[in-house]
Amino acid sequence: MSSDHIINHVRKLRFENGQITQQQLADRVGVTRQTIIAIESGKYAPSLPLAFRLAQTFGVPIEKVFQYETDNPPHEVPRAET
Repeated sequence: MSSDHIINHVRKLRFENGQITQQQLADRVGVTRQTIIAIESGKYAPSLPLAFRLAQTFGVPIEKVFQYETDNPPHEVPRAET
């Protein structure tokens, strides 16, 4: 069985950006404080638009906020013949 999960650095980025509170971040990106808590604890993977809003709020690329990890090796995609 495979193991896939998303690692996030939301909490770390909050503290690196003037120690903004979960509520302040939630207000900036348009969600509830409970959503930010769930994201930080890894219980909730945000939608792609929310992930981009979080990255934009911190002024960093999305890859600095979230990383996808899997135990499965990537599948090779066959090339189309031309």
